[in-house]
Amino acid sequence: MPSIRIETAIVAPPERCFDLARDIDAHVRSTAGTHERAVGGVTTGLMGLGDEVTWEAKHLGVRQRLTARITRFDRPRMFQDEMVRGPFASMRHVHEFVPRDGGTTMVDTFTFKSPLGPLGVIVDRLFLAGYLRRFLISRAAALKEMAEAS
Repeated sequence: MPSIRIETAIVAPPERCFDLARDIDAHVRSTAGTHERAVGGVTTGLMGLGDEVTWEAKHLGVRQRLTARITRFDRPRMFQDEMVRGPFASMRHVHEFVPRDGGTTMVDTFTFKSPLGPLGVIVDRLFLAGYLRRFLISRAAALKEMAEAS
């Protein structure tokens, strides 16, 4: 399974970064390019352990829905969400917030598997991993901007 790891230095405390990363409204703002919106479960505010959200977005030219659940939660250090329904065979996103001098290192580790069997392995490596890396970097940059502006 491909795994993508992104580290983002943010000049803001871990608590602020943690809360922005689990805030539905901040997520919508940080993913404007894919027109993401929460259409089920928790649709506004902060998510916590056991909460689910269904996202609708346009990725790769196709409107899709993905339902994720918060499966681990340790404020302000980390939380994890996992897909319960959606386009992947499996998907897990670990969000970590490491204190550092003057702020926080936000670490996103995104692990996924396409549903296409052997063909999916090729698609994952040749195309999908790069697309998802760019998406995660863009989202992290938007969260960084929000956290540093507060």
